[in-house]
Amino acid sequence: MRSSSLISLTPWLPVVLVLLVALGALVAWAGRLGHGNAVVTACLRAALQLGAVSAVIAWVVASSLAVAAFILLMYGVATFTAGKRIADGRRLWWAGVPIAAGAVPVLAILLVTGAISTEGIVVIPIAGILLGGCLTATTLAGRRAMDELVQRKGEVEAALALGFSPREAALEICRPAAAQALVPALDQTRTVGLVTLPGAFVGMLIGGASPIEAGIVQLVVLVALLAAEATAILVTVELAARGRLARRPT
Repeated sequence: MRSSSLISLTPWLPVVLVLLVALGALVAWAGRLGHGNAVVTACLRAALQLGAVSAVIAWVVASSLAVAAFILLMYGVATFTAGKRIADGRRLWWAGVPIAAGAVPVLAILLVTGAISTEGIVVIPIAGILLGGCLTATTLAGRRAMDELVQRKGEVEAALALGFSPREAALEICRPAAAQALVPALDQTRTVGLVTLPGAFVGMLIGGASPIEAGIVQLVVLVALLAAEATAILVTVELAARGRLARRPT
């Protein structure tokens, strides 16, 4: 069977997926990257989770309460995922602060101004994009900040000796490195249309929208994502400087 979508739904598709998973795991194992098993489990989880979402999404988008509950579920999973990377124990939930700080105001601006529809079928994917971006930004910024504070402990102590407060000393050391977490989003925005054609753009073209409409939607998504991630990184750095994060050794 053929499909008019981006991916052709042929009998070979399951074989292709298995081969791609095997290739990713093999490369990670052969290169001693330490994530061979993680590649397999991540792909299996993606298949199961997308299957579950596909089964319930039609029901979810029909109810405002269900839409809100689904977004809260996504937020909870994003918080837990980022928290495992950058914090220990109960501090894990501090990861939810930068994710919410980045995603909620941006989503609110888009909804209040009418830039996006309030329909569930629109709100859920936009919220997912923002939460996913803030998850990545929080994880990268948190790990970089904590690594810097551990590896450059002597410099932090030197700043304290010069009269800096503990927060100011930590910020001076960890902020430049943590700010690099914004680079992927910056590069994606700078090169859109030249290197990549992101999912929102391609999806709208396949759905029958004009190239101009698709371009506008993609621009809104990229700018919103950049604003959300910048905010998430700022809050993450602040939390690290205040000692709210403490990552376990890896």
